[in-house]
Amino acid sequence: MEMASRVEIDEDSDNNKGSMWVLDQKFDQPMDEEAGRLRNTYREKKSSTLLLLRLAFQSLGVVYGDLGTSPLYVFYNTFPDKIEDPEDVVGALSLIIYSLTLIPLLKYVFVVCKANDNGQGGTFALYSLLCRHAKIKTIPNQHRTDEELTTYSRSTFHEKSFAAKTKRWLERHVSRKNSLLILVLVGTCMVIGDGILTPAISVLSAAGGIKVDHPHMSNGVVVVVAVVILVGLFCMQHYGTDRVSWLFAPVVLLWFLVIGGIGIFNIWKYDSSVLKAFSPVYIYRYFRRRGKDGWTSLGGIMLSITGIEALFADLAHFPVSAVQIAFTVVVFPCLLLAYSGQAAYIMNNRDHVVDAFYHSIPDSIYWPVFVIATAAAIVASQATISATFSIIKQALALGCFPRVKVVHTSKKFLGQIYIPDINWILMVLCIAVTAGFKNQSQIGNAYGTAVVIVMLVTTLLMTLIMILVWRCHWILVLLFIGLSLAVEGTYFSAVLFKIGQGGWVPLVIAAAFLLIMYVWHYGTVKRYEFEMHSKVSMAWILGLGPSLGLVRVPGIGLVYTELPSGVPRIFSHFITNLPAIHSVVVFVCVKYLPVYTVPEEERFLVKRIGPKNFHMFRCVARYGYKDLHKKDDNFEKKLFDSLFLFVRLESMMEWCSDSEEYSLYGQLTQQSRDGVLNNNGNTTSSNIDTRISSVDSIVPVRSPMHANFTVRSSGQVSSQTETDELEFLNSCRDAGVVHILGNTVVRASRDARFYKKIAIDYVYAFLRKICRENSVIFNVPHESLLNVGQIFYV
Repeated sequence: MEMASRVEIDEDSDNNKGSMWVLDQKFDQPMDEEAGRLRNTYREKKSSTLLLLRLAFQSLGVVYGDLGTSPLYVFYNTFPDKIEDPEDVVGALSLIIYSLTLIPLLKYVFVVCKANDNGQGGTFALYSLLCRHAKIKTIPNQHRTDEELTTYSRSTFHEKSFAAKTKRWLERHVSRKNSLLILVLVGTCMVIGDGILTPAISVLSAAGGIKVDHPHMSNGVVVVVAVVILVGLFCMQHYGTDRVSWLFAPVVLLWFLVIGGIGIFNIWKYDSSVLKAFSPVYIYRYFRRRGKDGWTSLGGIMLSITGIEALFADLAHFPVSAVQIAFTVVVFPCLLLAYSGQAAYIMNNRDHVVDAFYHSIPDSIYWPVFVIATAAAIVASQATISATFSIIKQALALGCFPRVKVVHTSKKFLGQIYIPDINWILMVLCIAVTAGFKNQSQIGNAYGTAVVIVMLVTTLLMTLIMILVWRCHWILVLLFIGLSLAVEGTYFSAVLFKIGQGGWVPLVIAAAFLLIMYVWHYGTVKRYEFEMHSKVSMAWILGLGPSLGLVRVPGIGLVYTELPSGVPRIFSHFITNLPAIHSVVVFVCVKYLPVYTVPEEERFLVKRIGPKNFHMFRCVARYGYKDLHKKDDNFEKKLFDSLFLFVRLESMMEWCSDSEEYSLYGQLTQQSRDGVLNNNGNTTSSNIDTRISSVDSIVPVRSPMHANFTVRSSGQVSSQTETDELEFLNSCRDAGVVHILGNTVVRASRDARFYKKIAIDYVYAFLRKICRENSVIFNVPHESLLNVGQIFYV
């Protein structure tokens, strides 16, 4: 039986000749309710009160460790020389109070955290949200079927709205897309810098407590102790945090309660008048009295809000309400008490500003608090290191970082990963910073520079989120960006004065990582564009005939390509240089989408290339930026299951006696998938319920009125053609599977400009040489691997 009106060009916008038999998977129109329920499973769920409190408790250890250790070093970095007037302490405390209120409390906890991508935070999560609402992704490998994933949530807006105008403005020029990407990469590089500076300053400040109890001890001993702790911390990363993560929340909660309690004690014992700092009048007096010195001291004040970038990046799967409860009930009041207590102590002991926190501890509990402080510093460092691993994994998935080894350290939690190469780079740089600077002041200056730049990047991205995703009124957008830039711009102007005193460190680190990430992305885009423009014409393939002009030997050839559509040039290179080709050829494209995860049942898209007797297929495997392809051990089996399922469903469509154009809507549930796939290669699903799955619903594209037409069980009347093809595919699979990978070398063309030649021929070539091979990434057995070499000139 001949299929009517189901011939479709492989790519919508390409001018390829020939045709492709297409079986698109879409959502069934009558199943909107079911699809809505599926989407809701990936949104924040309303938890019971007890569960919410438990999650709020657990979020302390993951989200707030970095922010909680700031009292160890804030006042010393604010007053690195000496305090001339006790009122300066009150002014500094007032600045700390309102900084904590405006930035972490109002901006991040109650606004920015709501912009998470299915629980994921960080600059790349915001960028992924924007990529789903506007066509700003620089690698155009998305297809319309990607938008129908249950995790691909996005909002629509009116053509004449401000959001639509902003969307068109962003999409109009490539330079704007690239500028936005560079902005995201800058924020990402600063977070990586955070992963170096946070352990350095937190552990060094905690270890400094030894010197307070032993004043004659040299500073070198403190540095050695800090370095030993850091080496141990980084060496333990490959074990993962799954076994000890249950300790994080109790340690951080105990830390907050201890610093809050010490703060109350110091306010009562030394000077309760510091509470007048809650009046903003003292901020004005502080700047009027200190002038330029007061302005530059903002670099130290700003350290009181460090950790907010890790707060957002480590958001993980905690509901926003749990994070808000933890901050407002525990973190915020304890920090205010801790800073107020230190201020009260310093007003009476101005010479002790260097290690004000440790000096203000009562003697009877000094060593227990020292142990808790060290443990809290380690937890804070671990949270930042984990955030660095997470954001590099996101950059890797979106083609903005060289291929590195990613290890999944937990069977329970998807987000717990370990990247060995990055871990050792962080350790070396962290030790170099700790041993090189040897004091908190210079590290604090570097830390402040990194944090304020991340805040500025987040503000700019949040502005676009409010316009495109939330569709806020332009007055609210202006209010948000105006207040944020006023505060953060003030801090940024202050840290500019500290660039020569250590603030250059994160800029150098970020510049190095930015160069690596942008050149890698540039090379990836150029290679993709070259492959897109040099695709093989379908007319040429069809002209070769079913044998493709070669001997078709038993077996299945999996040809890996980055193109989600069209026949890659490397395939023509393959068949023109070899005398034989496999009986079945499957073009496999593994691509990452700007979504958190792709559900297993929606991972594969299968299409037929050319007529049936060509035995050529395409399989697109889709992953989210948190999914791990290496973890998918049964990738080959799942691919073939999807291929066999496609053949069966295609046969089911052939039995439809309707003259209109048809396509199959919907995704399979596991029950119906198991029913269609069986061990004997026959279609035996006797009754597929339309209330459970929409797989059995054939819906005409042009006329939704025919949606009530359903396919009966094909177990009773099986197509002979289908059975023959399935037996043929099984026999080919038994004959052997060969993985064909393109070993492409990218070179700059002769007429390219010198900077392009440097970027492609040297930097990109070096990164390609040291990064992991595709065969390792795809987990391809060495004995089944066939590399095809080719040179691309871009």
